[in-house]
Amino acid sequence: MSTTTRPIGGFYQWCRNIVLGVKTVAEAMAVTMRTWISTYDPKRRAFTHHYEYPELPAVVAPRFRGFHRYDLTTCIGCLRCAKDCPVDCIYIEREKVPGRKGFRVTSFIIDYTKCMFCAYCTENCPSDCIFMGSTYDLSCYSRDGCMVDFAKLPLEIAWGQTTLNPTVVALSKSIAEPVDEGPNAPGRQKEPAAGKKTASPKKNADS
Repeated sequence: MSTTTRPIGGFYQWCRNIVLGVKTVAEAMAVTMRTWISTYDPKRRAFTHHYEYPELPAVVAPRFRGFHRYDLTTCIGCLRCAKDCPVDCIYIEREKVPGRKGFRVTSFIIDYTKCMFCAYCTENCPSDCIFMGSTYDLSCYSRDGCMVDFAKLPLEIAWGQTTLNPTVVALSKSIAEPVDEGPNAPGRQKEPAAGKKTASPKKNADS
């Protein structure tokens, strides 16, 4: 009757994996304990940070990636941000403006149920019209409330001068037209550079 024996090397590797697993868990728990102890507040006798939220906003880091800031007045509708988005959460509608160059952005929607705040959309924007903001609270009762159309928001809210909130998002859904004509609006088109000659009109063939 033949008997099979487990290789010693396999048993050694099994024990080594157990030791390694226990060691990594212990190291992770040590980091957690150090962070927990560092947050102790003797006055409050508690191990947590004290934020007076929602009365006062929580403090965020300088490079915090919150809800976007978008400037409709400088957006040229190039679709670069929508193409760079890895989760396809940016939806842009635009239309050609008769008699003028460029496009008019009629809708600029970001679906925050899909957005992972990677900031790829801000890196290659040629007109620097989109940035990551510091707003982090957009509580709502439906998924539709997470679909934000920045082209229908008031300019100061879309650009982050005023806090983005569910009330203004809900009100923006009843607006049919964008709140601004964009960089190609009358009076915003760039004038020819000084000293640059413009093409003279063709002479009439009959003259």
